[in-house]
Amino acid sequence: MIQVEKYWEDLEIMHVNREKPRAYYIPHDSRAAVSSGKRGASPYYRTLNGNWKFAYYPSVSDVNNDFYTEEADVSSWDDLSVPSCWQTQGYDQLQYVNYNYPFPCDPPYMPKNNPTGLYVREFKVSEDWLEKESFVVFEGVISCFYLWVNGTFVGYSQGSRMPSEFRITPYLRGGKNRMAVMVLKWCDGTYLEGQDMWRYSGIFRDVYLLARDQVHIRDVFNKQSLSADFSKAGLSCELDTTGVLEVKAELLDASGLQVGHTTARIEGRGSLQFEVNCPKLWNAEMPYLYTLNLYSGSEVLSFSVGFRTVDAKDGVFRINGQPAKLKGVNRHDSHPELGHTVPLKHMVQDLILMKRHNINTIRTAHYPNDPRFLELCNRYGFYVIDEADLECHGVLSAGEYNILSRNPDWKMSFMDRIVRLVERDKNHASVMMWSLGNESGYEVNHIAMAEWAKNRDASRLVHYEGALYPRFNCNPYEECLDIESRMYDTPESIEQYALEEKNIKPLFLCEYSHAMGNGPGDLKDYWELIYKYPKLMGGCVWEWCDHGIQTRTPEGVPYFAYGGDFGEGLHDGNYCIDGLVTPDRKPHTGLLEMKQIIAPVRIEAVDLRSGTVKITNLYDFSDLSHLSFQWKVEQDGHTLQQGRVESLQLDPHKEMLLNIPYKLPAQAVCGYDLTISCRLSVDTLWAEAGYEVAFKQLELPVEVIPAEVSAISCPIQVSREDHIVRIEGLDFVHEFDLFEGALTGLSKHGVKLLGAPSAFSLWRAPTDNDVHIKKAWLKEGYDQAAMRVYRSEILEQTESLAVISVDFSLGGLIRYPILHGQAVWRFDGTGQITLKVNVKIREDIPYLPRFGLRLIMNEGADKVEYFGYGPHESYIDKRYSTRRGRYSATVDELFEPYIRPQENGSHYGTEWVVVTNILGIGLRFTSTSSDFSFNAAHYTPEDLAAATHHHKLIKRKETIIHLDYKMSGVGSSACGPELMKPYRLEEKEFEYLLNLKPVCMEDE
Repeated sequence: MIQVEKYWEDLEIMHVNREKPRAYYIPHDSRAAVSSGKRGASPYYRTLNGNWKFAYYPSVSDVNNDFYTEEADVSSWDDLSVPSCWQTQGYDQLQYVNYNYPFPCDPPYMPKNNPTGLYVREFKVSEDWLEKESFVVFEGVISCFYLWVNGTFVGYSQGSRMPSEFRITPYLRGGKNRMAVMVLKWCDGTYLEGQDMWRYSGIFRDVYLLARDQVHIRDVFNKQSLSADFSKAGLSCELDTTGVLEVKAELLDASGLQVGHTTARIEGRGSLQFEVNCPKLWNAEMPYLYTLNLYSGSEVLSFSVGFRTVDAKDGVFRINGQPAKLKGVNRHDSHPELGHTVPLKHMVQDLILMKRHNINTIRTAHYPNDPRFLELCNRYGFYVIDEADLECHGVLSAGEYNILSRNPDWKMSFMDRIVRLVERDKNHASVMMWSLGNESGYEVNHIAMAEWAKNRDASRLVHYEGALYPRFNCNPYEECLDIESRMYDTPESIEQYALEEKNIKPLFLCEYSHAMGNGPGDLKDYWELIYKYPKLMGGCVWEWCDHGIQTRTPEGVPYFAYGGDFGEGLHDGNYCIDGLVTPDRKPHTGLLEMKQIIAPVRIEAVDLRSGTVKITNLYDFSDLSHLSFQWKVEQDGHTLQQGRVESLQLDPHKEMLLNIPYKLPAQAVCGYDLTISCRLSVDTLWAEAGYEVAFKQLELPVEVIPAEVSAISCPIQVSREDHIVRIEGLDFVHEFDLFEGALTGLSKHGVKLLGAPSAFSLWRAPTDNDVHIKKAWLKEGYDQAAMRVYRSEILEQTESLAVISVDFSLGGLIRYPILHGQAVWRFDGTGQITLKVNVKIREDIPYLPRFGLRLIMNEGADKVEYFGYGPHESYIDKRYSTRRGRYSATVDELFEPYIRPQENGSHYGTEWVVVTNILGIGLRFTSTSSDFSFNAAHYTPEDLAAATHHHKLIKRKETIIHLDYKMSGVGSSACGPELMKPYRLEEKEFEYLLNLKPVCMEDE
C-alpha cells in the first residue's frame, strides 16, 4: 500500500500546501490578448488537459508505493482524457443516488476499499518559465487528491467542485517534467457532497499551469458602490500582492472607451479607486459590462464589472432599487456522455436555451459551477444563486439531520466550502446571493458560514433553504439569512406567507414545480400569485435537464440510462430524469409551458369587439422597444386578417391599451381567434430578430351560427344474430355486441376500421408525477377496471335510426365497482354514432386518471387531423404554451418520447379530430365537452406502464385512440404538492356526449 498521510479521514486537514483561495482570473501579457477572452491567448497559461496515463484500483490499499516517482514505468497504463469522470470512461461503478450515502454512514470514516485513480502526465517547460513563479490549478477533482511533481510530494486538497492551486516553482525544471496525481473516490468531505446526482470521480474539470511574475497580483476584490439616485458609481479595486508592485488600472465601457484610469504603488495590500458618472447599470435584461484591466510587471489581468445593487426592502427583493422577479431553474453539471464534465460550448448551449425560454435565474444546484460559467452569465444576463458544495442529506437516513451541522469538529469543513466559493466568485455581477448549500439541516456551522459571508461581502444576500424545517430540530436563529427560502411549497401556502404582515423577508421558492417526466402542470398557479404579491420574488423549477447517460443496447440501439441500468445495488431509479430538457438538450413540452407562463409580456382582453387589448410590461428594467407585435385573425385555422405593431414605448411594470385594427362580422358559422405574437425586432446574443418571445390567443366575440345541414334520412337495416347487432347503411356497416356492451365493428366503403371492441377507459400510464396517487389508484384496481354489463338492449328502432342502451359498471378485483353508468348508443342513416354516457362514481375513492372511450383502429390509421390546441401535448393544467388551430400530424409525431414511458400526447380542448388511413378513410370524432381530449398512439397505456425505457417499447401496428370526457392534470407531485383540486377528475356524477362517424376525407 502506498505510504502517504491519511488526510482523507482527517477533519483537521483539508489541504496541504494549497494556495489561499482567490478570485478567478487568467494573467495575460497584453490588452489585445486579454480582450480575446481566450485562455490560450496568454503565454502565461498552459493547459494540461488531454491524455494522461491512468490506472484504476478498487482500493487505495492496492496502490504501489512508487507510481509517482520519475523512474516508475507507466507505459502499459491506459490513456485517459482529462478532464473526465472515471465512470463514463469504463472504470468503477456508474451509480445514481438521490441523497443516501453509498457507503456506511460513519463520519468521518470511509470504507476500507476506497477506489483510487492514478494519473501521470509528462509535460515540457521552457527555460523562460523557470524565471517565473509557477502554479498548477485543478479546477475540480472528485473527491480528494495528492499531487507529486518530478517525484516530490507537492500537496493535497479536497472539496470537489472548487479550484485547488499549488505553487510548483521549486519542483520544475527546464525540459521534461512529470506530474503524478492520486485521486480517491471518497474522503471525509464526501459526507458533505451527498447531492442528488450520479456519483462521479476523477479530475473532471480543467487542469492548467500558470506562470507569474516573481512579484504579482495574487487576489482582486472589486467592490462597488452606487449613489442613492444611481447617478454615480464607485469602484474600489482591493488588491492583494506578493510584494511591492506598481499597478496601473483602466476602466473601459462596453464600447472599449476609457472612462477612468489610475496608478498606485501596492505593498501587500492596497486599493485603486474609480468613479463613474451616469453609469449604465447591469441587470439580466440589459447585462451592461465595463472592463477593468490591471497592468503590473509583464501581466495584464482583466475583470468584467457590472454596476448593480441587490437588496431586500420591506419584504421585497430588489435589483438596482427595482422590485424584480426571479424566473429560474436549478442546474446541475450534466452532459449525456461526459457526465460531470461540461465543455464550454455546452454551457453556452444551456444559457442560450434558457434565454430563449424567458429564464433569467440559475441556482447552481448544489455546488459552484465552472468559473467560466459565471463569466457567461455576466455576459448573457442571468441572476445566479451561487451555492456552496455542501449537502449532507444522507445523515437523515442514518439518524439526525443536524449531526454534522451542529458538530464543532465539522465547522472547519463547512467554513472551507463557503470561503472558497465567495473568494472565487466575488467579482461576478451575475451572482445575486450566496447559498450555504442544500438539505443539510441547519445549525451553528451554517450560521458561522452565513456570518462570514456577510462580513466578507455585504453587497449580496445570503440564502439557505434548510432553516425551514423545525420538525428536524433546526436552529431557530435566522437573522443571518436575508430571504425566506422554501422547497415545493403549495400555492396556498405561499399566498398565506405573502398576506401575513409579520413576514418581513422576500419568499423564494428555491425548488418548486418538479419537472419530472410529463410535467410540470402547476406553473400558472404559482406565477399568478408571484406576480400578485410583492413579497413573492419567484423561484427555480427543479430542474433544468434530465441526467440520463447516453448508452447503447448490445444490439447498438441508443438510449438514455438512469439509476439501476448499470447493475448497481443502491440507486434511485429514474429520479434523475427530472428536467425541462432531455440530456441532449431537446426541450420537453414542460419547458415550452414555462416559457409562456413566465413570459415578460402579458396580453389581456378589454373590448375585443373594438379590438382593444391591454398590454402589461412584465420586464423589470426593459421597455418594449425591442419587440414587435404581429397579429392575425383566424377562422377554423385559416388566416383572414393580419398586421403588425412595431415597438411599443412602454416602461417596465406599466400597462397600456392597444387597439388592433381588425374587423369582425356579427355572426359566423364558426369562431374567430386572435393571436398576438411578441417577437424580437433586433438580433441578440441568444436569438435572431423575429424570434417569438411570447404569444397570446383570444377568442373573438363572434356569434356562432351553425351552418344549416340538410336533413338526410337514409334508411338503415338492422339485424340481430344472437347477441350481435348489425347496422348497415348506404356505405357503412357497424356491429354492436350486446353481451359485451361494446362496438365491435365499424366500416366505410368496405374498409374495416376497428381492430378490437370499444371499451370505456379510466386508466392512464402513470406519469412520474403520479408516483404517490398511483398507489391509491392501484389499490382500487383502476388499472384492471373491466366492464360488467347488467342490461343491454335495443331501445328503439326505426327505418333510419337504432338506439342501444347499456347499463354497466367498471371495477377491479376485490373492491366494489368504481363507477356505474348508462351508455346510450344512437346509430343513424348517415353512419354517425352518437354516444351519451351518464356516470356515477363511487364515494370515497381517489379521483380518476381519466374517463373516456378507447378504440383500437386497424393498421394504417396513421394520419391525424384535428382542430384544437396544439401542436404539442396539452392537459388541463399544462396547456398555455399551445394555441388553438387546425393541425395535421402522423400518429408517431403526436408521441412524446419520455425516457421513462408514461402518459403523453393528449390534446386538451379539442373540437374535432379525424384519424384516417393514407386514402383518407377513417373516423371523425366530436364532443360537446369543452374539456374533450384525444390521444392517438401506437401504444396502449398498459404498454407504456410496463416499459422502463423508451427503447423497450414495442410499437403496435394498430392505432389506439382515447376520446376522453376529461383527463386529470399532470401536476408536479413527484416531489411537489399533490395535484390541485381544480385539475382532478373527481366529479361524482357527469354526462358525456361523443359523436363518431366513418368518413372518406376526399369526399368531405
